[in-house]
Amino acid sequence: MKITIIAVGKIKEKYLTMGIAEFVKRLTPYCRLSIIEVDEERMPEHPSDAEKAKVLLKEGERILKYVKDSSYLIILDVIGKQASSEELAEKISDLGVSGKSDITFIIGGAFGLSPELLKVANERLSFSKMTFTHQMIRLLLVEQIYRAFKINRGEPYHL
Repeated sequence: MKITIIAVGKIKEKYLTMGIAEFVKRLTPYCRLSIIEVDEERMPEHPSDAEKAKVLLKEGERILKYVKDSSYLIILDVIGKQASSEELAEKISDLGVSGKSDITFIIGGAFGLSPELLKVANERLSFSKMTFTHQMIRLLLVEQIYRAFKINRGEPYHL
């Protein structure tokens, strides 16, 4: 299975970089995981709604360049459907069984995702009603993907 994470912005905190690298390494036996970072658009201190919309459009265009038509597209969205670890594991397993062996997760920037991305997504996934930084979500996502593979294989999960 091939899993791609497309994320806006770079990870700035060393502890997050180290955590992400650890789970990417742990995922090696289970899937081919790649992480693509697209540039975050510069934003004024107090942006207007029009400026926010322009940022979302530009970031969305950058993201869409990397989305393959054949990939099942899951965007992380605060108003998306919440799922347990077991439900995410089942989704990944079901996609693989149905021939969808290419999954792309998208993590937006500070203001979310463009309407164009929301339209083409196969699914919207929310990690919580709480708000997390997009850098933290990247760590949480790779950990949950790892956990999903462990669940699907019936392997114990201990950190």
